[in-house]
Amino acid sequence: MKIIAIGFLLLFFTGCTNEKEQSWQLVWSDEFNYKGLPDTADWSYEVGYIANNELQYYTPGRIENSVVGDGNLMIIGRKEPWDWAEYTSARIITEGKHSWTYGKIDARIKLPKGQGIWPAFWMLGENIRRTGWPKCGEIDIMEHINNEDMLYGTLHWHNEKHVMDGGKTPCNVSDYHNYTVEWDADSIKWFLDDKQYHQVVIRDSINSTAEFHKPFYVILNLAIGGNWPKNPDETTQFPDTVFVDYVRVYQK
Repeated sequence: MKIIAIGFLLLFFTGCTNEKEQSWQLVWSDEFNYKGLPDTADWSYEVGYIANNELQYYTPGRIENSVVGDGNLMIIGRKEPWDWAEYTSARIITEGKHSWTYGKIDARIKLPKGQGIWPAFWMLGENIRRTGWPKCGEIDIMEHINNEDMLYGTLHWHNEKHVMDGGKTPCNVSDYHNYTVEWDADSIKWFLDDKQYHQVVIRDSINSTAEFHKPFYVILNLAIGGNWPKNPDETTQFPDTVFVDYVRVYQK
């Protein structure tokens, strides 16, 4: 009888452990194990000037600004004239191809540093074309500016006006790191290399967070200049590059 009971307990706890280990299942990824432009089955481009008084022109389908090779996606900012701008870069998105409601969104990335440099890994609500920003919601998984050794993770939404809630944590961004959010019906949590540093509760759409219970798509970009980092200066090195080893999305 004792042997049966012990066996049952071992089976029970083993089952619990396996269930916990298997709680996140990979549903989509780009491992960037190919060469050339980003895969058009997964990514498209936003083109031109977007927002925030940034200085770059986002180019479409140009290997000088977005290219895959040696196991990485490379987003490259350059100082060069293009249309009205003095700089070029890329902003690639999964809009219209892949979007998700809830999940673990994770990327392994190495970032450039320099005055006026502003790389980001983030998400916008799929309904942005209908509702506009910030009513669509925005999940900034990773943002970095200038020469700081600091990582920022932030939520933006609309609660009678634009509101935000963010956290930050020290990070040597020049090395590869995993930048992650875990997002479910209760909360959004931010992680650096699997260590949580911020959380926002969205349970029952508290504080008008209903937008975070709808589909979002992924964005990777390298902005140059703008309201937050301000402009590059004579110390800023160009070209400079964001290296993305992979992007992975898991769901329970």
